Amino acid sequence: MDSDKVIEAKNLKKYYTRGSEIVKALDGVDFTIRQGEVVSIVGPSGSGKTTLMNLISCLDTPTGGTLGIGGQDVTKFTESQLIGIRRKYIGFIFQQFYLIPNLFALENVELPLIFAKKPIDKEKIYRLIETVGLKGRERIPVYMLSGGDKQRIAIARALINDPQLLIADEPTGKLEIRVRDGLMELFRQLSKAGIAIFIATHDLELAGMTERIIYLQDGKIVPKQQSSLYL
Repeated sequence: MDSDKVIEAKNLKKYYTRGSEIVKALDGVDFTIRQGEVVSIVGPSGSGKTTLMNLISCLDTPTGGTLGIGGQDVTKFTESQLIGIRRKYIGFIFQQFYLIPNLFALENVELPLIFAKKPIDKEKIYRLIETVGLKGRERIPVYMLSGGDKQRIAIARALINDPQLLIADEPTGKLEIRVRDGLMELFRQLSKAGIAIFIATHDLELAGMTERIIYLQDGKIVPKQQSSLYL
């Protein structure tokens, strides 16, 4: 795998058995994501988008094909090895934020360090909060922040372990258009630092702001004109 490829999927498959039926949730997917790319994935319900996100997040393992993350083929990794990949290479951003409301912003950002039993680097935490545009709000309880600011804190938390890849699952689903556009600008700034960003979204406007869109349909990557989202 080339050194600038953060993700490389080749003939990636995920099949399930439902009674006597074989469900091909992913059926031979090929794509790469390189350092500093902002890529979105779109598809209707049942297209395989969630399955693909779970594989890339190392929350599930494929039935066939290969999946390279950070230069390592993780296809046959054990659960403990997959946990190691998640901690080392991947940061996660969710629609629901998953912050602890009564903790300060900075305390939420430091949580991954606590869980990983790493030293608490206060200087780094303050720097990340400034990076996401919230300097001066480090000691405000999260419940007092707006939805957009909560998502910015969630992004700072996702960055604390220096990931190569940020996986964002509907990151702007509950935000106003103005706030969404501001977060996309933040994603662009982060990508300039070499972080790859992979966004799953139903928002076609948001997808259109990314450098590249992957269209999924019935477990396969298809051209835009074949996606039912545009039919």
